Amino acid sequence: WSGLMGMSMSMVIRTELININNNFNNQSFYYSMITIHALMMIFFMTMPIIIGSMSNWLIPMMIMSLDMIYPRMNNLSFWFLIPSLLLMIINLMINNNINTGWTLYPPLINQNNTSMNFIIFSLHINGISSILSSMNF
Repeated sequence: WSGLMGMSMSMVIRTELININNNFNNQSFYYSMITIHALMMIFFMTMPIIIGSMSNWLIPMMIMSLDMIYPRMNNLSFWFLIPSLLLMIINLMINNNINTGWTLYPPLINQNNTSMNFIIFSLHINGISSILSSMNF
């Protein structure tokens, strides 16, 4: 799902760049699309594929076992990923006011809205999911 969401956001960004005068909403919407697209593709598609999926298939085959050491923790890491993704998508639908870019670099003290707090909380839940997934190695 996050790959499809990221690809659709990429299409919105590309249609915005085709014509300069073709603005969907405003400049804030464009910058928030760039931010959410990058966070989706990095933290919700690339990292779970590399850390979770590839390792859950390759490591048991390499050590010739049926499953990982802690299969319930592995399942819990997957279920932490879903609320994190939903929180990011709901934040985009309700308040698309994130103008920081994918690095979240500008000082967060200047961001006086709650959308940045939801994004950071979503990334923390995603980090917990990655930590739980990597504990099996």
